[in-house]
Amino acid sequence: MNMKKKHEVEVLSAVVNSIADSARGHTIVDVGAGQGYLAQVLSFQYQHSVVAIDACSHHGSITDARAERIKKHYAAQMRKSETGNWSLNVPKTITCQVMSIDMLKALTGMSLHKDDAEQLRPLEEDNAKLEGEKYRSLCNANNDTSLVLAGLHACGDLSVTMLKTFLACKEVKAIVSIGCCYNLLSEEGIDKTETQCGFPMSAGVKSAGFSLGKNSRDLACQSAERWRGMEKDAGLHNFELHSFRAAFQMVLCKYYPEVMITNPSIGRQGKTLRRRQHRKVEYPLNHKEIVCPSLHSNMKGSCCNIEPTELETDKNSGLALDTDVLFHGHSSTKSTRCEGTKSVDKYALFEKFSQSGLCRLGLKPSQDIKFHEIWKEAEPFAELIGPYWSLRAALGPLLETFLLLDRLLFLQEQGSSLEVIMLPIFDPEVSPRNVAIIAKKILTQL
Repeated sequence: MNMKKKHEVEVLSAVVNSIADSARGHTIVDVGAGQGYLAQVLSFQYQHSVVAIDACSHHGSITDARAERIKKHYAAQMRKSETGNWSLNVPKTITCQVMSIDMLKALTGMSLHKDDAEQLRPLEEDNAKLEGEKYRSLCNANNDTSLVLAGLHACGDLSVTMLKTFLACKEVKAIVSIGCCYNLLSEEGIDKTETQCGFPMSAGVKSAGFSLGKNSRDLACQSAERWRGMEKDAGLHNFELHSFRAAFQMVLCKYYPEVMITNPSIGRQGKTLRRRQHRKVEYPLNHKEIVCPSLHSNMKGSCCNIEPTELETDKNSGLALDTDVLFHGHSSTKSTRCEGTKSVDKYALFEKFSQSGLCRLGLKPSQDIKFHEIWKEAEPFAELIGPYWSLRAALGPLLETFLLLDRLLFLQEQGSSLEVIMLPIFDPEVSPRNVAIIAKKILTQL
């Protein structure tokens, strides 16, 4: 578990434990559980009954395997202290892609019945079957079971589905939701979807007729805190990656116009290439050039993700990368390790970035692409990328707040039967998506 995840799990598990106790929750349902860190802390440390739901079967296997190791550790500790009467809670795992409120309601209900264990296995393999049939659920009247929904960075519409399930399912007494990936939210009037959209949720925002669009939702994912904490060199390098990406968009517009309608995304491939280039400058004799197979293959659409294969270097080994050599052709240090290394041409970096991006999109690079002409046209504007991107990204926190307030207002519109609060619980420099929406059905409703 990295430092970010450790911080998130430590803080959120304490919050969820407190909410579950106050709401008299019998079982916590971790939605979008990933590798199960939160579920396992709630199970082993706080001794709650936990169900972990995730779309990836591999994550479920990892959660189960780690839980067995933790269980053995605690069992050994109990044998040493001769306290063998202490029972251990182990989180149950369910692999299923939550596509609707009804599906989540069915999963939370069925998962708590031992008799349903055999039913869950075939359902996990066929989400459509789960969506289309009627299932016995805990979400009905005259049932004493009490559930708490928890979501640590539940992606896109999944956070919205959790909030709606909290309202629709009587047995769900409380919810702690931290959203993520606003760019993946479905939006009413913009995205074509058969189910209800993730934005807007509240009647207030709907009545205002205010729309965001994909670009604005992308911006909502920006973090002012991370930009503020970034060192100068790292910030400048980041701006250069953005200038490469802008020029790469020109490549797509000119040579692959059919791709543009799909809003193509190439992920973090630029950062991978930059790390490779750093190593090439630092260790020119050990560097091995990596070529995308599609450049030398006749297979249509055949491609791969370019990954670095060079030896990794330890950050504490003292072998610092001299980025001045990479970007300016001279060293700012007195070390002669890289003396004589030629300046890396930004055009060459752009060409590699573009070839990598085409690979990520499954496109075969054409010999007709004139990367040099594209870069020559784009380079005069490269220095404007930094100020432009900074001004644009400064709107990120505003847009994120707007999306979160829409969710808060949606819950507040349900009347006085709910207690609702929205507050930051993580250190924003460690975990930028740090705002939790916490709601609980008031005691008289429990």
